[in-house]
Amino acid sequence: MASDRTTPPGLPAVAAQFVPLGALAVVLLDSATDFFPDDPIVGIVTPTRLTLLAGLIALLLPVPGRPRARLADFRTRLDLPVVLLLAASVAATYVGGHPTAPLRGLLTVLACFYLVVGLRRTRPESWRAVGLLAPAGLAAAGTSAFSQFTNDTPTGFCRTGLLTDVACDAGGGDVLIRATGTFANPNLLAAFLVLLLPFGLLAAVSADERTVRTAVVVLGVIGYGALLTTFSRGGYVAGAAGLLVLAAAYWLAPRLADRTQRRLVTGIGAVALLAAAAGIWAVSRAGDSLGVRGQAWRAALEVAAHNPTGVGLGRSGAVISATAPGDRVFVHAHNLWLNWLVETGPLGLLAITSVTVVAWATAARAARAKSVVGTVGLASLTGFFLVSMVDNPANLDRIEMLFWLVLGVVMAEAPAGRRRRSDVESGVRDDDTIVLARVQPRHGHQPVAAARTEPA
Repeated sequence: MASDRTTPPGLPAVAAQFVPLGALAVVLLDSATDFFPDDPIVGIVTPTRLTLLAGLIALLLPVPGRPRARLADFRTRLDLPVVLLLAASVAATYVGGHPTAPLRGLLTVLACFYLVVGLRRTRPESWRAVGLLAPAGLAAAGTSAFSQFTNDTPTGFCRTGLLTDVACDAGGGDVLIRATGTFANPNLLAAFLVLLLPFGLLAAVSADERTVRTAVVVLGVIGYGALLTTFSRGGYVAGAAGLLVLAAAYWLAPRLADRTQRRLVTGIGAVALLAAAAGIWAVSRAGDSLGVRGQAWRAALEVAAHNPTGVGLGRSGAVISATAPGDRVFVHAHNLWLNWLVETGPLGLLAITSVTVVAWATAARAARAKSVVGTVGLASLTGFFLVSMVDNPANLDRIEMLFWLVLGVVMAEAPAGRRRRSDVESGVRDDDTIVLARVQPRHGHQPVAAARTEPA
């Protein structure tokens, strides 16, 4: 008598599939709401670290009925910059004899990065989960911000128009309360929204039913509305830049078929970034023309000149406060790259600059190939890097975690090493196993994607 050999997957296989995705969900929602306590459970093991560890173990354990993640699945083009970043951080920590807690924090966000990369490579369809989780995070932070704004809930941050910060007890009808949502200040909320808002597009793309797409669009409108309630000038510019990138990827990129045109556009963008960096350096040498940011940048450059190995992770604010004139207290250098220069020296600056360039270029290349993941990643990173030129929101561990999570989603779109052009474009390994599931926008020709081969 014939027997049915088809059996449902056992508990280990189900757990191995659920735990990494569950860890990603928990980390992303914790970045939005901060529901995990910061205190360790035991020793140095915090709830966030335990979650990430469980996710990585579940990816690596061999489970019947599921292909185990291989070392090649975790390789990315950011591996060398990450090694340089760790080396600079270790040197700054141990040469200066500073506490190791910030170094452990860096290792935690890097664990999140590689968890996302491994999950995306072994389960290419997981981009849909990211698309569903993004609106959830936006709803949590955005509705909280709207509640503060509509109910005139004091947040400690007020502004008249977009030009002048004023005391919230100044009174008057022109005083506007700046919403903070689930964060400590409105600039952090703005940075969070700028990073996550483009990923709401993934949910709209993955939804086949019109009413579901409508609900996702409503949540996106709430997110952009929450960005307006922050009254953050940098947030406004970054949010607009993200929208422009999305529009350009939809309309402009398909028309830039000539390689010379693409290089021209890329060159203009690189020159604009270098010009902005040069402008920041010039302003930092010209006194207080940009207020407290000018003071912070000038003091940061002075500190960096006298500390070739950096002052240690997490110590830039205190050192800059002691160096800058007056009694102003700074938390960081008000610039992502300058902050790494102060804390880890030139090696750290080289590493974080390499992370910036490689990640942005990878997202741009994926967007040019009409990958929706690459397009939203490019919009997200462009906005965040713009914000980071005049602020350092990644100084907060929740924003830093989300930043590296986004980097993981973007970098998993590209193979780590050099491959044949046809393999890179199709996302196929040498053994013809699909690594990447290319997601096409809902316009133009829709190629049929092959499925990842599974063992019988």
